[in-house]
Amino acid sequence: MELSKQEWVVVVGATGAFGQVMVKRLLDAGMRVLAVARSESSLAELKALYPSIHVCIADMGRDEAIETIRSQLSGVVRMVVHGPGVPVAGGVMQVTSEAITNAINIKVGGMLRLVRAVDEFLQPQSRLVAIGGHYGFEPTAYAATAGVANAALANFVRQLSWGYGARGITAHLLAPGPADTDRLRKVAAQRASDAGGSLDDVLDELRNESAIQALTTPEQVAWAVCLLLAPEADALAGSSLMLDSGRRRGLP
Repeated sequence: MELSKQEWVVVVGATGAFGQVMVKRLLDAGMRVLAVARSESSLAELKALYPSIHVCIADMGRDEAIETIRSQLSGVVRMVVHGPGVPVAGGVMQVTSEAITNAINIKVGGMLRLVRAVDEFLQPQSRLVAIGGHYGFEPTAYAATAGVANAALANFVRQLSWGYGARGITAHLLAPGPADTDRLRKVAAQRASDAGGSLDDVLDELRNESAIQALTTPEQVAWAVCLLLAPEADALAGSSLMLDSGRRRGLP
């Protein structure tokens, strides 16, 4: 079904922990949303919660996603948000080359496919937003796929900023720290099992890595997405917004 000729936000990974909160906040802000994910059943559940959204089943790891998304659009795309998750494949000593390649394809290749899909619908002050992560800037021995793929994504977003800047279109990376989600708790439970400790000990350790002893929340990430809709956000072109609750120690 073709969308009406209004400003839209396209959210990839809309059924995830971050995506669902983003969808709600964008709808509350008066935006219209095209929710993109691979799972038909998960999209149906999201549609039941928010009947006004439009849904699109697409695998961002495949080039077919470009035309799948493009065919759903008409009018202006005000923002795209690319936030699919990648499988947790362990640290650098255990991760396979296939897992690294797959993560880069989903994160960077997926963002490229999304931008290709919406290119003709963009206008000045449209935003190209990618969700990366803290580990792209502060590598850790136990999250190789997230670290490598998110570091590549930061570089790619900067390149998009220069590529689209002449058209008044800006690109942005949001880099959350470890976020308080079910997915993080599953990873923490595995780390606790491997170390012979408790889940609470691992979660406390993660919180204590933060200057404010806190995990990032999906609500905070959704807030930042909506912040970028402001005209003043032009000044953030190409920048990485560190939503890491004070984890990063390096300068700048």
